[in-house]
Amino acid sequence: MLGAKWGLGLLVLSVLQLVHAAESKSFSLKDRQSVKKNADAVLAVMSYSTILDLASSNLSIQQSGSEDKSLVMSQLGGGDVISDTIPLYLEGAIAYSRFDPTFVASNGTETRDIPLKWTAVTGTGGIGWDFPLSENWVVRPIFDFSLGKVVSDLRVANWWVNQKADTDLNFFQDGSMNMYGLGGALMFDYELVKPEYEVDVEFRFSAMHLQTFKSDDLVSGSADSQTANVWARYRAPTGVSLLQRPLRYVLEASHSRYYGDQAGVLGFDYLSTVGLGLELDSSAYSIIVTRTRLVARYMFGPNVSGFGMGLAVSF
Repeated sequence: MLGAKWGLGLLVLSVLQLVHAAESKSFSLKDRQSVKKNADAVLAVMSYSTILDLASSNLSIQQSGSEDKSLVMSQLGGGDVISDTIPLYLEGAIAYSRFDPTFVASNGTETRDIPLKWTAVTGTGGIGWDFPLSENWVVRPIFDFSLGKVVSDLRVANWWVNQKADTDLNFFQDGSMNMYGLGGALMFDYELVKPEYEVDVEFRFSAMHLQTFKSDDLVSGSADSQTANVWARYRAPTGVSLLQRPLRYVLEASHSRYYGDQAGVLGFDYLSTVGLGLELDSSAYSIIVTRTRLVARYMFGPNVSGFGMGLAVSF
């Protein structure tokens, strides 16, 4: 009887040891290439932040059947010529984006999802020069450069921080991806200013090469993206005066088509917008801001549509 009990005890101990060994086995990525693919995708997504474009300046994408947003991106930027006598054009933008991929890890006996957030901040600057073509037309070549950083955030998956994980998960814990971009744009700008109305039209083709540097080998990569865009704005007085100047209504429209690595990375290769708003003229007063515009926009494209509100100022 005593021997049977000892035998049963040894059997239970052996089973517990096997279970412990299985549980303590390191988790590693089931598909390491998925990290590389997502890293390239992040660079392609960052193209929307580094290329100045009205249609994609603010995007929020939510997967069907889920309340969580898989992508949130916002860009604040603008550009203008220094003066009529010095046709030097300067532009710049700063952007924030959050990309939420999900990876699968395995320890050989089980698989688990790794939900996390990749947060990116980018800054872009550009310098150009206006060459007059006619009274209302100018051609504007622009050189653009960009710097950005993507940081992995495991706060939404703290369980993994306390687990014994393989080295290929180190990036998720404290890794980062540094990015630089070089590119340029060619813009044709039309401006017509009359007391009755004002018309602005821009045709722009932009290209940007993004490349990682001083980053984990697992997430090194590059992306080449191009955007062709046409944008138009019409402004006219409403008949109401505020701040000693006419209050104007604003009509806007734009269409952007995306090429290269940028095309299709978010499920569409073009976006269009239409907008309606008001513009307040404060130029009668000695303040920095001369005009303030508030425009409501409707955006649409393949498998995507939405509304947004834009606030812009002129100096």
